[in-house]
Amino acid sequence: MALNGLIWWIAAGVLIVTELFTGTFYLLMIALGLLAGGIAFAVGLELHVQLGVAALVALVAVVLLRRSRFGSWKRRDASRDTAVNLDIGATVEVAQWHDRRARAMYRGAEWDVELAPGESEGARLYCITALEGSRLVVAAKR
Repeated sequence: MALNGLIWWIAAGVLIVTELFTGTFYLLMIALGLLAGGIAFAVGLELHVQLGVAALVALVAVVLLRRSRFGSWKRRDASRDTAVNLDIGATVEVAQWHDRRARAMYRGAEWDVELAPGESEGARLYCITALEGSRLVVAAKR
């Protein structure tokens, strides 16, 4: 019968180690449920109660995680994220526009440049607001 109690702890350990590779915290919440099942076994509760305790603790933990700021991460638009694209915020000089598009030298290479919505072609210096593929989206530098 001691093997039954050990299974709770081994399963929780496997989920905790697996969680280290995913980084989502959901497996950790399920592992908390398994730990609660192991504690229920150690207290001497019957198997169906152990399973119920494990399921209830895991469910509550997952729901609480989902409602927290760690469980509701939103995907960011990488084309406008300064943590992903270090070029965002850099300055580009554009000499001539053709229908809101241009070619400009930036970092030693010629890039396609496009005006951001609502921007005009009147300025000479522009700030990069996004990268869409190999195209720089720019706004007039203020």
